[in-house]
Parts: sequence; structure tokens; C-alpha cells
Amino acid sequence: MRVPLSWSYTRILAAENNTHMSEFLLLGLSQEPEVQPLIYVIFLSMYLTTVLGNLLIILAASSDPRLHTPMYFFLCNLSLVDICFTSTTVPKMLVNIQTQRKTISYEGCITQIFFYILFISLDDFLLTVMAYDRYVAICHPLHYMVIMNPRLCGLLVLGCWVLSLLNSSIEASVSLRLSFCPDVEIPHYFCELTQLIKLACSDTFLNNLVIYCLSVLEGGGPILGIIYSYSKIISSIRGMASTQGRYKAFSTCASHLSVVSLFYVTSMGVYLSSAVSESAYPSAVASVLYMVVTPMLNPFIYSLRNKDIKRALRTFFVQGTAKRSIVLH
Repeated sequence: MRVPLSWSYTRILAAENNTHMSEFLLLGLSQEPEVQPLIYVIFLSMYLTTVLGNLLIILAASSDPRLHTPMYFFLCNLSLVDICFTSTTVPKMLVNIQTQRKTISYEGCITQIFFYILFISLDDFLLTVMAYDRYVAICHPLHYMVIMNPRLCGLLVLGCWVLSLLNSSIEASVSLRLSFCPDVEIPHYFCELTQLIKLACSDTFLNNLVIYCLSVLEGGGPILGIIYSYSKIISSIRGMASTQGRYKAFSTCASHLSVVSLFYVTSMGVYLSSAVSESAYPSAVASVLYMVVTPMLNPFIYSLRNKDIKRALRTFFVQGTAKRSIVLH
């Protein structure tokens, strides 16, 4: 079969352009100059709230010996991942707005894709591990500390990191084979992988296949694990004779259920908005929900109704104030 000369020339030209192409243009959420200061203030406020809130969760859990339990160990890891997840995209966006430059280097774009996929995968897997922790705590309370021993907890977190690193490495490495035409404009505020693939001049079949397969494995596996865990939890709660016991068991899962619902609802919102709308703007706006808003709300969800977290923070700040008073005297 003879390949048309024009097609071959286009592929060669695209490959040459990819060799000389050194940066992309991030269009952001809005191209209106008067809106940029407002976007800057909003995102800076949300980013600082996210970092401060999640750091307080880590501080509370690590400073109080009574919170050195598997549940708070996983919560600390989730808070750390949320800080890293938001830091992957928001600081670069803020710098671009402040300097009035919308460019990102080719290397920076691939790096951003790698860490973005890494931390969103970690969020997904950690929420599944936390669901399993709640399942053991409610369905096997007498053997909870034996089953969820420090070694198993460490292995579960390590497994989350290994799977996430494998996932992000595959998707980032496959992205390296893409060729781009000059002056690539990404209609997003960060290097979103699906938007980048749409702008490629080369064949993207392999990239789309890898994304589809890994999305099914990464999304379907954890969702099934969470559904299974909570089906067992609900069955166990319904079998409890005491109303107070049922309420206490459900209250220990309420925060985690809220975070899981928020994470998957916003993720599905991004997927549906990109699938339904031909414009990239709805997808960019929807991605703000699970990339910025969700990590910001997680500390509030876990702390507002959690007496242990409130007590630990109160104790920490009271002791800190007392120590400062002693030093001043």
C-alpha cells in the first residue's frame, strides 16, 4: 500500500516542529484582562486555605498520641497528597497571572502531567484504603488493631504510591511520543492530558487507548472496593441492636463518605463536561472543583464534626501559648 506523499510530508514536518517546539501557551480560565486580578485573589485564597487546613490536620494527628491510629495515619497521608495535588497546578497559574505570561515549557508541561496524575491517583487509592479501614473498624472491631497493624498500614500506603507512580509514569512516557505544531494553545489553566492529546499533530490512538485502559483500572477498581466495603458496613450497622451504636458507627464513616462523594462527583463532572461539550471551557471550570475546591474542603469535612481533631488542635495551641509565655517571662 503506497502512502500519500502529502501525508508523509505532514508527519515529517510535525516531527520537526516537535523538535524545535519548546513551550506551550496556557489560556487559563479567562482571557479578559480585567478578570485576571479577581481570579488571582480567589485562587490564592483557596490555595492558602488548602495548605493551612491540611497542615493543621497533619499537625493535630501527629502531635496527639491518642490520634496515632490507622484512621488518622491514612488521613495525614491524604492531607499531604491534597497539598501536593493543589501545588502541582495552582502556583504556576498564579505566577502566570502575576507575570502576565501564559507560557509553560515542554519539560514543565510533561512534569506537570506526571505529578498531576500521580497525586490524583494517590487520592483515589487512599480513599479506597480508608474505606477498607472503616470496614475493619465496624465489621471486625475486636480484631481491628490486630488486622490494621502498623506493618499493614505502611504496606497499604506503599502500595498506593507504587500503583500511582506506575500509572503516572506510563501516561507521561506515552505523552513524550506526541508531536505538536508550533504555537500550541492549551485551553486550560494547566497541562491537562486530554486537552494536550487533542492538540497533537501525530497519531493519538495509543495515547487514547492507554488513558482509557488505565482510567477503567484506576477508577473501576477503587470504586468497586469502596462499594464493597460500605455494603458490608451498612449490613453490619443494620444488624446492631443499639440505636446509639448504629449512630456512632455511621458517624465514623460520615466524613469519609462526604469526601468520597465530593471527589467522585466532581471527577465525573469534569468527564461529562468534556464529553458533552465541544468547548474546553466547561471542562476547565469543572476541573477547579476537584483540583482546588475538594482539597480545600477536605480538612473542614474531617474537622468540623470530629471532636478528636478539635481537642488535639486546642491542646496544641494551648501548650504552644503556655510555652511562649514561659519563654517571655
